[in-house]
Amino acid sequence: MCGVIRVLVVDDEPDVRDLIVRWLRRDGHDVLASGSGAGALAAVEQHGMPDVALLDVAMPGMDGITLLTELRRRDPGLAAMFVTALWTPADMNRIRETGADHLAKPFTVTVLGHAVRRLAPGAGQ
Repeated sequence: MCGVIRVLVVDDEPDVRDLIVRWLRRDGHDVLASGSGAGALAAVEQHGMPDVALLDVAMPGMDGITLLTELRRRDPGLAAMFVTALWTPADMNRIRETGADHLAKPFTVTVLGHAVRRLAPGAGQ
């Protein structure tokens, strides 16, 4: 089992974001959260890079795919998963191109926990 995982959660829907943050903190993880791509970049600048990023795709302003591109300029090996309810074929193609995983909303706390632990650095060791 991985120890404390530093997770960045970015979702423009406050209820969804808050629920994910509560679940992850309950599991003992260190969580940074933001409702926007710009806010996420500011949080990373202030607090450092996460181990794992959980990103919504469809957000106003900077979408999650663009945000991941910006985050990976800082850390090319950043583990990421898109957590989204809205997916078009074009979105899925863009997600595949990033090499990131995806998790469809709604999901259970158990599924989320397994996904974060699987993505964390050292999970395969």
